[in-house]
Amino acid sequence: MKRHQVTIIDIAKELNLSKSTVSRALTGHKSVKPDTRQAVLELAEKLDYQRNMLAISLITKKTNTIGIIVPEFHSSYFPKAIIGAQEVASKAGYSTVICQSDETYETEVANTRVMLANQVDGILVSITKETKNFDHLKIFQRKGIPIVFFNRVCDEMDVPKVIVDDYDGSFRAVSHLIERGRKRIAHLAGPYSLKISEKRLNGYKAALRKHNVAFDEDLVISYDLNIDKVKIYVNHLLNMENPPDAIFAVNDPTAIETIQVIKKRGLRVPEDIAVVGFSNDFVSGLIDPALTTVAQPVKEIGQAAAQLLIDQINREVGDWKAIIRVLKTELIIRKSS
Repeated sequence: MKRHQVTIIDIAKELNLSKSTVSRALTGHKSVKPDTRQAVLELAEKLDYQRNMLAISLITKKTNTIGIIVPEFHSSYFPKAIIGAQEVASKAGYSTVICQSDETYETEVANTRVMLANQVDGILVSITKETKNFDHLKIFQRKGIPIVFFNRVCDEMDVPKVIVDDYDGSFRAVSHLIERGRKRIAHLAGPYSLKISEKRLNGYKAALRKHNVAFDEDLVISYDLNIDKVKIYVNHLLNMENPPDAIFAVNDPTAIETIQVIKKRGLRVPEDIAVVGFSNDFVSGLIDPALTTVAQPVKEIGQAAAQLLIDQINREVGDWKAIIRVLKTELIIRKSS
């Protein structure tokens, strides 16, 4: 026997209210008295009433859904950022659609199509290492759909962004190594297509200048964040006639793999070579030796990005503001340095 699906009419009859009053109560309209709204919500829950989101979206022109596109799930960074974003979105009455791009431009483009098909009210985006063309993201601007970048951002688009001070974090990490007596500090950098890689490299160079340590371009290796290649690059550095006495890595996964390679060579960390990472990934404090790293307020980044997006959604297009939030990092000193 087919179960009867509860409708607004059923709730209205039960409470002796008009359909329009029940409808406004279910959508949180301010014109409905709090006790009336409470009675409607309690009965709706008791009767297992399911709101027709399609019908509501046709009336309000909103789906109360935001999209989140991230480049990868291999590290703990993006899951933590998403948790922060979802907390803010949920409190504001928004559901989330999440896609990860597997660090490929083509998948990122496909993910934006998914977001458009789902008619999201706005999107949060952190781009892939391959992304150099942003036409697929500019579509959202043309359609009047707000977009906020976080972590990995696009400078071509004048929209809100949430980042950390990568330059300062890198500067303090390398300064720490120099203050510990290290003079030949190598840098395993990320791809130069990413602004975070560029800023961390610049912070590295600035720290060397500040402490009168000569810059050696042979000690800087930019790579595509494919962890399988770290072994090749670290062994190359260790095989140099004058090898480095420290390595500053663009992120924690790179730093953790660096430590494993060094140990397999029979060298000690930090006695023979110190290692510092960036991000404070979950496992950075669990490895042996525990990794010195630059911590980012990842959950707060997600929260700030979601709040900026919701603020944009609630504004008229002409009132959108391209706010840039820059959060501070913290140097976490552990045994690897």
